[in-house]
Amino acid sequence: MRLQELLQALPEADVKGPTEGEITHLAYDSRKVKSQGMFVAISGHREDGHRYIGAALEKGATAIVVEREDVPCPDGVTRIRVLNSRDALSRLSACFFGRPASRLKMVGITGTGGKTTTAYLIESVLRRAGIACGVLGSVSYRYGDHTFPAPVTTPESLDLQELLAGMVREKVTHVVMEVSSHALDQGRIGTLSFDQAVFTNLSQDHLDYHREMEHYFQAKARLFRHYLKREGGTAVINGDDPYGQRLLQELEAPKKRFGLKEGGDYFPLETAADLSGLKARIHTPKGVYDLRSPLIGRFNFYNLLAAWAVADGFEVESRLIQEGLQSLARVPGRMEPIPNALGLTVIVDYSHKPEALRFALEALREYGKGKIVTVFGCGGDRDRKKRPLMGKISGTLSDLTVITSDNPRSEDPLAIIRSIEEGLKEEGISFIPPEAMEALPPFSAYTVVPDRREAIALAVRLARPGDRVLIAGKGHENYQIIGDKILPFDDREEARKVLEARRVQHR
Repeated sequence: MRLQELLQALPEADVKGPTEGEITHLAYDSRKVKSQGMFVAISGHREDGHRYIGAALEKGATAIVVEREDVPCPDGVTRIRVLNSRDALSRLSACFFGRPASRLKMVGITGTGGKTTTAYLIESVLRRAGIACGVLGSVSYRYGDHTFPAPVTTPESLDLQELLAGMVREKVTHVVMEVSSHALDQGRIGTLSFDQAVFTNLSQDHLDYHREMEHYFQAKARLFRHYLKREGGTAVINGDDPYGQRLLQELEAPKKRFGLKEGGDYFPLETAADLSGLKARIHTPKGVYDLRSPLIGRFNFYNLLAAWAVADGFEVESRLIQEGLQSLARVPGRMEPIPNALGLTVIVDYSHKPEALRFALEALREYGKGKIVTVFGCGGDRDRKKRPLMGKISGTLSDLTVITSDNPRSEDPLAIIRSIEEGLKEEGISFIPPEAMEALPPFSAYTVVPDRREAIALAVRLARPGDRVLIAGKGHENYQIIGDKILPFDDREEARKVLEARRVQHR
C-alpha cells in the first residue's frame, strides 16, 4: 500500500520526510520489521516501543510512527508523530487491511467470567444455522479450517485486523469476539463497532492493573458506550448482576436483559441441574422453549441465555438455537470432566478468580454426597488481593484444599501460597501436612504442595468413589510459567495420568 494512502488514516499527524513510496507491512514489534515496513512505537504497560526504533530501522523500516518530538529521523525515513501510537496503529491497521470489519457482523462479549463459554455457545448455534463464523477468544482464534493459539484474549489491533481480513477471505460473515478490559482500556479494538455486545458479569479481578472496581467497570462499559453500533447495535446484559443493572439504567442503546430472575427478556421458568448437564424451560420474547445442555453448573444458565439472546438478534430460528446449544458438549478447561472408571468426579476448570471458584464449588456441592477436594493456586504478578479471598472460598466450600502453584511468573511461589493461606486461617481451617494424609480428613482442612503435579496426584489419590475433585485455575492452559520459563503442563493430562495409574494399580 502506498504511504500517502496510509497517511489518510492519520490526518492530524505531523509528518516529516518523504511521503511517496510503498509500505509492505506494519509492525509494532521491532523483531517483525522487514524492508519497507512501517514501525509503530507503542508506549505500553511494561515496554516502550520508542526504545526499539533503532532496531526497526536496522531491519529496514522506512516509516516510523512515534509520540515523541525528539525522535531523530534519518534521511529517507518518514517520521509520523501522533498523540497516541496505539490509536494510530488501530487506524493504520484498519486501512492497511481494507477495513474488513465493515463486511462482518460483530459480537463482542465482555465481563469477568463466562466470556469463553458464551462465545463457544454462540459459535455452536451460528454453525448449526449454517452461518460461517469466526471466533477470537481466550482459548484460540479460529475460523474455517484455521486455528491459532491465543497469547491474549483480545489481540493487538494489527493482529486483530489481519485476522478479520483472513476471515473475510474465507467467506466468514459473523465474528464472535471476547473483549478484555485491558483491550478496552488500552484502545486495542480501535476502529471496530459491534452489532451486539454482551455483558456477562463483573467481580473482583485484574486489580493489579485497574486498581479499583470502578475503573474496572468503566473499562468494561466502554464496549457499550463507544464500540456498539449507533444504528441497530444491541446490548445484551445480565440483569441479575449489580453492574449489569447499572448498564441497563445508563445505556440509551437498545437493550436485552437476561438472568435467572423473572422479569427480563430471557429467563428460565423451571431448571434442573446435575452432572449430566442442565435442563430448563426458557422464556424468550418469541415464546417458551425447552432447553437442554451438557454443560455442568447452574451458572452456565447465564451463558446459555446470553447466547440465545444473541442468536435471536441474528434471526436464528428457535429450533436451531435449541439444537446448537444442546450440541456443545464441553468448553476446553471450563468445568471439563475427566472421565474415569474409579467412580470419581474430576473436574478441571479455569476458575482463577474468587467468584468463578465459588461458582464451581457451589456447582459441585449440589451434585453428590461425597467429599470435595480442591487443588488451586494463584498466578504471580497479578491481583494479590484476591489470593486470601480465594483461600476463604475454597476453605469453606471444600473438605480439603490443596494449595499449590499456578503460574508464579517472577514471584516466589511460596509467598503466593502464604497469601492464600491467610484466607484459610481466617476461617479457622486446619492445616495438615501432606505426608500425614492417608485419607481425607473427617473435618475441613487444607494442605500445601507447591509442586502442581504432586498436588494433583495427592488430590486424586486421596479421593474415594463418590468424591469430587476440582482442579482449578489453569483450565485449558497447556503450560506453566515459572520465572521466565514457559514449561509444558496441562492439568487435564496430569489428572488422566494419575487416574490411569490408580486404575492399573487396583485392577
